[in-house]
Amino acid sequence: MKPRSALATAVALALITLTAPAVAAPDPQEWESVLEAADGQTVYWNAWGGDARTNRYIAWVAAQMQESYGVRVEHVKLDDTSSAVARVLGEQQAGNDSEGSIDLIWINGENFAAMREQDLLFGPFAESLPNFALTYPEENPEVVTDFTLPTEGYESPWGKAQITFYYDSAQTDTPPQSIEALFAWAKEHPGQFSYPRIPDFTGSTFLKQALIELTDQDEALYAPVEDAAFEEITAPLWAYLDALHPHLWRSGRSFPESGPNLRTLMSDGELSLAFSFYPTDAAVAVMEYELPESVRSYVLEDGTLGNVHFVAIPYNSPHKAGAMALANFLLSPEAQAQKQSLSMWGDRSVLAIQQLEPSDQALFEQGESHPAALPADALSNTLAEPHPSWMNALQDAWLERYGVN
Repeated sequence: MKPRSALATAVALALITLTAPAVAAPDPQEWESVLEAADGQTVYWNAWGGDARTNRYIAWVAAQMQESYGVRVEHVKLDDTSSAVARVLGEQQAGNDSEGSIDLIWINGENFAAMREQDLLFGPFAESLPNFALTYPEENPEVVTDFTLPTEGYESPWGKAQITFYYDSAQTDTPPQSIEALFAWAKEHPGQFSYPRIPDFTGSTFLKQALIELTDQDEALYAPVEDAAFEEITAPLWAYLDALHPHLWRSGRSFPESGPNLRTLMSDGELSLAFSFYPTDAAVAVMEYELPESVRSYVLEDGTLGNVHFVAIPYNSPHKAGAMALANFLLSPEAQAQKQSLSMWGDRSVLAIQQLEPSDQALFEQGESHPAALPADALSNTLAEPHPSWMNALQDAWLERYGVN
C-alpha cells in the first residue's frame, strides 16, 4: 500500500474531526460524572477584565480549581461582554455547534436576554449544581431573575452589585441624596462629578437610576420598551442630562471610560464625588491606599439600582463539565467568602449566609467595619433592574445625543 502524504493525512484527520459527533455533555444531575469528566479540561472563562481586584479574584479561583478539581481556568479578559455574545453567535452561524471557543461567560441583563433569544446557551443546569441550594432561591428570587426575566436554569448566580456613591468628606459635608439633589450639588461644585461614557455598564446603570427617579411612568420600565412610548418616558432624563453635563468634569465634553477610571479621578483629586456598582469599592480602595482616608460611602435616600451577576455556558462549549464544576465552585461558601472579603475583591455574596452552617457563616466574618464602608443595613432598599430592552434603547439614544463629543 502506498503511504499517504502528510497533506493527505492532515486532510483525512480534518474530515474525521469535522464529521465526529459532539461529545454529549454530562448530566448535571449526575454530579460525580460531571467531576470525572471535568478533570483535565481547560475552561475558557470570558469575563470582564477591567478591574485589578476582579482579576485578582479570578486568578485565585483558577488556582483553586486546578488544585481541587484538575480543571485549568483561563481568564479571557473582556472589555465588553457583548463581544463574547457576538462570537458565540458567529460560531452558531458558521455551523460550529460543538467546538466553541468560550466555555463560561460572566453575564446578565441584555446579554443574557440576547443569548436566550438566539438559543445560544446550554441548560438548564444551574439548579442542579450542588451549591445552588445555598442561595435559597425560594426566599431570594433575585438569584433566578435577571432584569425581570426568569433564568430557568440557564445561568448561575455568583455575585451582587448595587450603585453606591462615595465622596471625599474633607471636601464636602453633605453629599446629594437624590438624582435631583445631585444636579444642585454639581452646580455648586463644577467639575467635581461625572459618570462613565456609554456604553460602559456603570455609566449605563447611572442612566437607569436617573430615569427611575425622574420619570412618572417607571412601571413601563419593567416591560419591553415600546418605540412609541420611549421618547415620552425618557424626555425627563434627556432634559436632566442636558442641564447636568455643563457642570460635570471637563464640562461634559468627555467622560471617564469606566467605573475604575472614576476611582482614579477621585484619587487624583479631580473629582470629589463618584459612584461604583460595587458597594465595597471605596473601602477597598482606601485600604489599598488608592483613595484618601477621608472618603465615605453612601446610597441615595430612596434606594439605588442593584442586580445579580451570573455565569452561563454557551451551547457549543466543548468543556461543559469543567464549566459546571467552576460555576458550582463559585457558589461554595469558601469562594463566596473570599470574593466578599475586602482584602480580595469585596463583591457581595449571593448565598443566604444566615442559613449556612455555623462553620461556613464564620468564613464571612470580617471584624470591625471599615470607616469608608457602608453600614450593614444600607443596601436594604434595592431598586429592581428594568427590562433588558431598556438598556440597549437608552445606550443608543445617549450615543445619538452625546456620543459625538
